[in-house]
Amino acid sequence: METASIAAVVVFCGFILYVLFLYPLILGVLAKRHARPIHRAAFHPSVSMIVAVRDGERFLREKLESILALDYPRHLMEIIVVSDGSTDRTDEIAASFSGEGVRLMRVPAGGKSAALNAGIAATSNEILVLTDVRQKLAADSLALLMRNFADPEVGAASAELVIQKGATEAEVQTGLYWKYEFAIRVKLSAIDSIFGATGAYYGLRRELAVPIPREVLLDDMYLPLAAFFRGYRLVVDPCARMFDHPTGLKSEFRRKVRTLAGNYQIIRWYPGILTHRNRMLFHFVSYKLARLVLPFAMLGVLVATFGLPGKWVDIMTAAQLFFYGLALADPVVPEGRMKKLTSPVATFVTLMAAAMCALSVFVVPSAKLWNPTRVPSGQTEPE
Repeated sequence: METASIAAVVVFCGFILYVLFLYPLILGVLAKRHARPIHRAAFHPSVSMIVAVRDGERFLREKLESILALDYPRHLMEIIVVSDGSTDRTDEIAASFSGEGVRLMRVPAGGKSAALNAGIAATSNEILVLTDVRQKLAADSLALLMRNFADPEVGAASAELVIQKGATEAEVQTGLYWKYEFAIRVKLSAIDSIFGATGAYYGLRRELAVPIPREVLLDDMYLPLAAFFRGYRLVVDPCARMFDHPTGLKSEFRRKVRTLAGNYQIIRWYPGILTHRNRMLFHFVSYKLARLVLPFAMLGVLVATFGLPGKWVDIMTAAQLFFYGLALADPVVPEGRMKKLTSPVATFVTLMAAAMCALSVFVVPSAKLWNPTRVPSGQTEPE
């Protein structure tokens, strides 16, 4: 019993260390030694920009102004706002930009996938650019994004999401987590491809677009992966930037439940992603799949601890009580030095809890996993 418990703790701890630290290091080495350059060059294809939104009055005007301020030939752009059954002033605001060439499409409330399908069906330009309503776009971002499509191997290209500095330590930690994630995506892109796109702002060759099933939670994985399995690369361009508000831990928890639940869906929709049809199989297993397993490895460490010999039970139990205690204490710890210790732990534990809750996708209708994201003012982000 003791031998089995020791082995289990070693295996589970080794797995946790591999996923969080060793794999990113391996990825960094591979990205340096086996990089496939993206042949970027000035390129100005015709572009269809689609903003799918429900009840986005707070953000839409500023969003459209940032689109209209893009340094890109206007005669090569069409701008479509797909209002997914909005009940606020979204339609009125979009219609007020009609003189600037913005087209409003109102569709019955059916979810983001249905709204995107409607918008895509109305386009015929060479490149689709899908962007969410909340993020502001840098003026040079579209031109920088399009230069990736000068490489015929590129099927989709994503911009970098820059999170503005948070007012609280929890918002700061959420921003740091995104930087960690983006660094991994940049390295995957250098090797070959990421597993989808940064859904808030990315381009896709129009010819590669496929209908999105209504229940899909991650349209920004479903659409690009169709191109990936046709042999195209899915890349990121750190020079093309958009800007977003920081979010708190509760919002990040809800978002993470949805995105990780969406990963389970993607495996069902694209079973080839777990076979050698996936030319990035090692990376998918080490990155995406391992993230789904990670919280259960932590649970395994906890359970196996009680079978350890002698003082090791006390040492491992005390270590885990201290770790989870920091997370539990975080909500009542005031901003300051102590918060810098508790907040990263609370962020990590919250994300692990979200990964476990993502299993609800197997018993809960996918529509119920869509939740609005809280932004600093206390208002919410439309879809």
